Formats: sequence, structure tokens, C-alpha cells
Amino acid sequence: MSESISIKQTIVVRARPDVLYRLALEPRRRVKWDPNLAKADYEGENARLANNALVRFKFTRRLLGLSFTAKYGQLQAPQRGGWESVRHVGPLEKLTQGWVFKPMPGGTEVTFSLNARVRYGWVRTPVERVLNNMVATTLLELQRTVDAQGAQLMEDMGREMQERQKAEQKAAKEAAKAAKKKR
Repeated sequence: MSESISIKQTIVVRARPDVLYRLALEPRRRVKWDPNLAKADYEGENARLANNALVRFKFTRRLLGLSFTAKYGQLQAPQRGGWESVRHVGPLEKLTQGWVFKPMPGGTEVTFSLNARVRYGWVRTPVERVLNNMVATTLLELQRTVDAQGAQLMEDMGREMQERQKAEQKAAKEAAKAAKKKR
């Protein structure tokens, strides 16, 4: 007898919706920052983010290393998107994932929902706990990734500003020396 699990969490991330949309839904980008995925790549010749595109995912060993194929659907860039498993995923009959990106002042409200249907009732509680942890770590890592990019940008801008100020000070010193020599 199958039982349903539904998990939904929302956080605010300091980034534009289009950036978050690509990070969360593009498989090659997602596998770089999401600690729950070991591999993610398109299947077949349709190698782009589009409705009905098939993607092959492989979870990390912590999530039993399960491999499965999913089909993208409900893609509306940059507001929403998601996928659902084509066949069962280990103890799950079906696994679906959905993302909603709502722009707001200072960032984007990101809602991540995960729905699963467990094939066996006795395995529901441990699977639900694992899926809750998966959702929480995915959202935290998304926020960390965006913050790291922002922090790197701020660091680069600060370095450029320092170099510009040093160059201006040096030019001012040389101008002062030149003015003294003329007298």
C-alpha cells in the first residue's frame, strides 16, 4: 500500500530569479553545488532545459546512490519548473520536485517542494526523514552558492578599488613632485 510524502520549504535568497532558475534546474549546474547529487546529465540528443526533456540523476551514497530518469515539466522561466521520475526510485513509486521563484525586494523567495509516493508503508518514516534532510541541505547549499558568488564579486570589486586608489595616490605624488621641480 503506497503512502504519500509532501515536503515544502521556502527561503529568501539574495539573487535574481533567472540566476536561481538556471542553478536549480539546469542539471550540469545543479550537480556542481548540490551535495545530494553525484551525477546529473541530459539523456538523448535533446540536451537542453525544455519541457519533456529526460534527465538521468544519481544520488550520492548517503542517499543510497539511487539512479533514476526524470522528465522535466511545468517549465516557465524564470518563475517555476520541476521534474518527475519516469519509473520508481528505490523504495519510492514516484518522486517529483518543483521550484517556484518569486521576485521580491532584495532577492527572490524560493519555494522548493518535493512529493513522493512510498511503495511500502513501513519505510515511510525513515524515507520522509531522509527527504526532509535532502530538501533542507539543497536549499542551504543554493543560498551558500549564491552568497559565495556575491562574496567573490564584492572581494574582486574591493581589490579593483584598492588598486585604483593606489594608482591615483601614486599619480598625485608624481604630480606634486613635478610641481616642486618647476618652481
